[in-house]
Amino acid sequence: MTVGGAIALILGTLSAFGSLALGAGQWPSIILGVIFFFAGISLIKYRKDTDQV
Repeated sequence: MTVGGAIALILGTLSAFGSLALGAGQWPSIILGVIFFFAGISLIKYRKDTDQV
């Protein structure tokens, strides 16, 4: 989720400021990128990864 959110955020930002053409999908890409990026960061942050079964 973090990687996908970062990719969507980068593509949306590049599209919004003129160096890439995504058409009308630039603002939804930015919004979804932010949501997925922070959701992925919170999953990484709060996950307790142990080797115990």
